[in-house]
Amino acid sequence: MKCAIITIGDEILIGQVVDTNAVWISQQLNNLGIRVEEMVTISDHPVQISNTLDRYLGLYQLLIMTGGLGPTRDDLTKQTLSDYFETRLVTHPEVLENITRFFKERGRTMIDSNIRQADVPESCRVLMNNHGTAPGMWFERKGTILISLPGVPYEMEGLMKDHVLPEMQRRVTVPHIVHKTIMTQGVPESYLAAMLRDWEASLPECVKLAYLPRPGIVRLRLTVVDKCAADAEQLLEVIIGKLLVIIPKHIFGFDDIRLEESLGNLLREKGMTLSTAESCTGGNIAHLITSVPGSSFYYTGSVIAYENRIKTEVLNVDQSIIDSRGVVSREVVEQMAKGVKELFGTDASISTSGIAGPDGGTKEKPVGTTWICVAYGQRNYSGKYQFGGSRERIIEQATYTAMQLMRRLILDLL
Repeated sequence: MKCAIITIGDEILIGQVVDTNAVWISQQLNNLGIRVEEMVTISDHPVQISNTLDRYLGLYQLLIMTGGLGPTRDDLTKQTLSDYFETRLVTHPEVLENITRFFKERGRTMIDSNIRQADVPESCRVLMNNHGTAPGMWFERKGTILISLPGVPYEMEGLMKDHVLPEMQRRVTVPHIVHKTIMTQGVPESYLAAMLRDWEASLPECVKLAYLPRPGIVRLRLTVVDKCAADAEQLLEVIIGKLLVIIPKHIFGFDDIRLEESLGNLLREKGMTLSTAESCTGGNIAHLITSVPGSSFYYTGSVIAYENRIKTEVLNVDQSIIDSRGVVSREVVEQMAKGVKELFGTDASISTSGIAGPDGGTKEKPVGTTWICVAYGQRNYSGKYQFGGSRERIIEQATYTAMQLMRRLILDLL
């Protein structure tokens, strides 16, 4: 089954809002074996909506449209669909009852615009929204299923889970597809591809590999389709087993696990505690670590030692070392890691010091130069890295590198 996703909203076209709906929908459909071939964003204008439907009806078996179903005057999708399918808006009793209950439970008074959300095109199949007030709508024409959903992400996701995905599973015979994602850190995409050239060449024909890079991390997605999918789990286990021998230091997990989650799981498993001392990363490591539920079991705190005075007075970094070696140096990050570990009484620590830019670089230490130290017990490792890109990108790369180095030190992979 081939599908297109249509997102409606001027706020997306002008860059005010990022379209996360299309990405989420695509992931869910892909898991069912439904191929998304196009994603398009259009303005909330009747002519634009109608023209888009003219292009896509009959071309794709499934169209999923999000947005334009709110209670305000700029939400025109419902009326446009009613006109397009040559029908009329009628009040749907069950939807009205649902909206009334929604407002009553929240102690709010309904106004006319809320009541009008119970009006739907007479010819559509209504998808009840148990997560908000705007119902979904299901149309069929020219061999195409068109599903219109609200743009509010949690409402859209609820309708997809409650109605669309179960119905697609019942209606559609799809090829069996199995995905496995391997998460790596520390090797750029091109270098990783070179390292894996022979392994990739040995993959069976029915196994497809995709490299999915972002700053500091590359995901390897393996997809098994059709003729060998019945043995997919066993096949992938063998393939990944070979990969673990080739790049054991760079794999931190599977299936889109975040690096901070992987590090947290390891710390918890080992019964360890961690603290951080950050200069150039400005607390970003601490932010990511504490974004994981339960991180209080292993993470104690951080010192953001942005000013040199904090490095010397709080972390006991020797001023003479700063004067002689510079603040971006091996000696400074090693003393920072030792200082914060002693200050918080933790088993392990991470420290960073670098030049995130865009200013501050020199010939000897250009923008992106970063020293990172990880310490565990009596052992420590410190390394110099040269990251590139914007300030945000440098901070992100330094953050992920530091967390992966901590994992590698704990696992004795440095």
